[in-house]
Amino acid sequence: MTDGFSDPGPAATGPLGAIAARVDELARKLGMSQAEVFDVHQLSDASGVPADVVQALLDGEPAGEPDLQARFLQRFSLLRRSRLKPNGRPYTQQEIADGAGMSRQQAGALINGDRRPTMEHCDAIQRFFKVHAGYLTADDAEALADALLRTEQELLHTFAAREQEREQERERDAPSPAADDPLEKLLQDHGVRGIAWRAAQLPTDKHRDKVAEWLDMLLESVKRTDT
Repeated sequence: MTDGFSDPGPAATGPLGAIAARVDELARKLGMSQAEVFDVHQLSDASGVPADVVQALLDGEPAGEPDLQARFLQRFSLLRRSRLKPNGRPYTQQEIADGAGMSRQQAGALINGDRRPTMEHCDAIQRFFKVHAGYLTADDAEALADALLRTEQELLHTFAAREQEREQERERDAPSPAADDPLEKLLQDHGVRGIAWRAAQLPTDKHRDKVAEWLDMLLESVKRTDT
């Protein structure tokens, strides 16, 4: 199968499998088909991993790992085919060289496989094509895991936004207890619920501590201004 998965979902193992399972669960909660979130062609474009290898990894099958040079050439070629100029044409060697801060001869040697890339070459090319660090060098399972992590973050934002909409609908439909409950009225008047909801979406307590620290600083600055 090349366009996604039907139940029971991807069979990947290890760290990749754990991420795939979380994405699968989120997709189910959002009522999305697995074909949408596990589209091998989209994941290939996002990760740089060939579509057939993406499929094999998601199926829990061993996939051949090219060496660093072969991986670089494979993903560089994909970048040139998929990240096009606004006019729909691929970037020329000269444009890549200028954008990555190297000579045309260097760019040509890298494209043709006549020269092994350094990390500086990879970083410069990734910046030029506006892809994430490691796109050209990460092993296939790691690259696919990174792509699925970005999918997970997008789904989490969608899920959080949907839950917030539902909560707002429930609050609109339910009789307001604010008139009878001073604490509820205080929370409502000062927007505490909105702040708490946003803080709850942060991934760790460390991030939430930063929000609390920033709020303390803001409160202190407002107090000084008022005086």
